Amino acid sequence: MSQTKKFIIDFDSTFTQVEALDILGEISLSGDPKAEEKLQAIKDITDKGMEGSVTFRESLELRLDILKANKAQISDLIDALKKKVSKSFERNKEFLQENADDIFIISNGFKDFIIPIVADYGIKKENVFANEFVYDESGKIVDFNRDNPLSKNNGKAETIKKINLEGDIYVIGDGYTDYEIKASGLANKFYAFTENVHRPKVASQADHVAPSLDEILYINKLNTKFSYPKSRIKVLLLENVHPIGVELLKEEGYQVEVVSSAMSEEELCEKIQNVSILGIRSKTNVTKKVLENANRLIAIGAFCIGTNQIDLETCQEKGIAVFNAPFSNTRSVVEMAIAEIIFLMRGFFDKSVNMHQGKWDKSASGSFEIRGKKLGIVGYGNIGAQLSVLAENMGMNVFYYDVIEKLALGNATKLDSLDQLLETCDIVSLHVDGRKDNNCLLDKKRIQKMKKGAILVNLSRGHVVEIEALKEAMESGHLGGCAVDVFPEEPKNNSEPFVSELIGLPNTILTPHIGGSTLEAQENIARFVPGKIMEYINTGNTFNSVNFPNIQLPFLKDAHRLIHIHQNEPGVLAKINQILANFEINIVGQYLKTNEKIGYVITDIDKAYSPDAIEALKTIPGTIRFRMLY
Repeated sequence: MSQTKKFIIDFDSTFTQVEALDILGEISLSGDPKAEEKLQAIKDITDKGMEGSVTFRESLELRLDILKANKAQISDLIDALKKKVSKSFERNKEFLQENADDIFIISNGFKDFIIPIVADYGIKKENVFANEFVYDESGKIVDFNRDNPLSKNNGKAETIKKINLEGDIYVIGDGYTDYEIKASGLANKFYAFTENVHRPKVASQADHVAPSLDEILYINKLNTKFSYPKSRIKVLLLENVHPIGVELLKEEGYQVEVVSSAMSEEELCEKIQNVSILGIRSKTNVTKKVLENANRLIAIGAFCIGTNQIDLETCQEKGIAVFNAPFSNTRSVVEMAIAEIIFLMRGFFDKSVNMHQGKWDKSASGSFEIRGKKLGIVGYGNIGAQLSVLAENMGMNVFYYDVIEKLALGNATKLDSLDQLLETCDIVSLHVDGRKDNNCLLDKKRIQKMKKGAILVNLSRGHVVEIEALKEAMESGHLGGCAVDVFPEEPKNNSEPFVSELIGLPNTILTPHIGGSTLEAQENIARFVPGKIMEYINTGNTFNSVNFPNIQLPFLKDAHRLIHIHQNEPGVLAKINQILANFEINIVGQYLKTNEKIGYVITDIDKAYSPDAIEALKTIPGTIRFRMLY
C-alpha cells in the first residue's frame, strides 16, 4: 500500500458487527430481573449518541451507570467479540496485517477490549486510540478516564490532530463521530460503513457508502485478496427461496434481491441484465432469450432437483455455471410416495372425502395391504433407489427400469424394458428427469399395458404422463388409483387457479408440486446450493455443476488463480502456457477438465504477474470467459 494512505477505522459496528457495550450489558445484566428493559435503554442511548442527538460523554455516563460491570466480565466480552468481527474484515485479514503501519483504530469504545481483538489482525497497540475504564479496588468499573479527548464530543478529530498523521486520511465508520473527522477538515474521505448498521443520517454525509471493506479496497485499487467486491455482486432469488439461502448469500456480502413468485420470460429478460447470480426453483424458465440479456451472469442456482427449466447449452456457451440440489429433497419425495401408495391401496382418500360429507362407508372392498405387492420404479436415480430400499423394508417386491445401467439395492430386480415393468407391477412410481425423451413416456398405449386395477404415482415431471390417457384409464376402471404431484401446466403462484382434467376423479390424489416441500428439504437445499455457488465464485470449484466439467480444487494459497473457460478445441492449454512462459510467469498448479462443448482450465500462478499477460490470456481464440481470483 502507498505510504501516503492512512486508514482510520472505527471499532463498534465497523470492525465488529456489534456495539461492545451492548454485549457487555448482556453479560453484566445476566440474571437481572429488569435485564431486558435495561438492555433496551443501553441500545437507545447508543443510537442517540451515534446520531449525535445526545453528547457522547452523556451517552457514556448513562450506559456505564446501567451496566455496573466489572473487570472479570471484560474477558467474557473479549471472547464474545472475537466471534463477532465483521465478515469483510475477516476476509481481508491479510491486507490489515500487511499494512499495519498505516491502519489506526480510533474509537469511542475502550482499549481494554479493543486491543485484544484488533491485535489478531496485526493492528499495533500504539495505533489504537480509545477510552480507558477506571476500576475500583474490587475490579468494578466506576468511571472512565475523563482527560481522554475520546470521552468527549468531537474527540476523534482532536485525537487525530494530536497524532499528526501525514498523507491522505480515509475514515471508515458507521457513526456521526466518524463523520465529524471529515467535517473538521482532517480527512480526505469519509466512508459510511453499512455492513452491520445503516444510519441514514450518517450515510447522507458520506463521500461513499461502503457496504463492506472489500468495496473500499476495490475503489482505492488496494484489494489484494478478492478480484471484485462482494457487495457489487447482485443476486436475484425467485420463487420463495428458503430464508436460510437468502441469509447465507447476504452473509457472504452479496447484494440480494428476493422475489416471491416466478417471472415470465419478458420480466426476467429485463431484470437479469445486472444480475451476477440467479436463484430459481422449478417454475422459472431460463431460456436462450433470457440468457442473451444476462450480460453479467456468472452462475445459476436451481433450488430443486431438476434443471430442465434452464437452457443448459446456452449457459455453457456463455460460461455460466449451473448448480442444483440433486440429493437434498430425496427423503421428502420418497416419504410422500410411500404415503400415497398406502393411501391409494386402501382407498383412504375417497373414504375421508365421504366422511367430510357425512357418509359412513365401512367396508374392506378394494382395500389392500402393500406387503407382498409388486412395486415398479421407473428411474432408479437418488429418489428411485431410496424408495426401493424403504418399500422393500415394508415388505414390497421391488422391480425397476432405468435407461442407464444401475446397481440394484437390496433384493430389487432390474427389468429390461419399461413395458415389462408396466405389465408386471401392481404399483408404478415414476422418478425420471425432465429430458425431452421423457415427454409422454406413459402415453395411452403404455397406460393400457399396466395391470388392471394397478396404481400410478407421478412425483417426477408433469409432461411424463399423457393426462387425457390417464383420465380415460381412471374413468374406465382400468387403473385403480393415481397420485399426481406435477402437471404439464402449473400456476405461477398461489393466487392463480389450478385447472386439470383430473379434478374430481375417484381414488385420485392431486397435490400442488410439493414432493420436496418439507421444511427439512427446503433447508437442506437452501444450504447446499448457495454453498456450491460461493465455492465456485471464491475458488473456481465446479464440483456438482450440472453443465461444467467437474473439478474439485485444492485451497488457493500464496498464489493467484486464473480461470479460463473456452470452447473445447485443441491447443488452448498450450496457448495459455505459451503466454505464461512468454511473460516468465511461474505455474504453481494447473487443472484441466473438458466436456463435449467446453474446456475449463484453472492455473495457479506465483503472485507476481504482468497485467499485459492477463490481457493476452483474454484474447486467446475460443475464450468464453476469463476470471481472476486473488
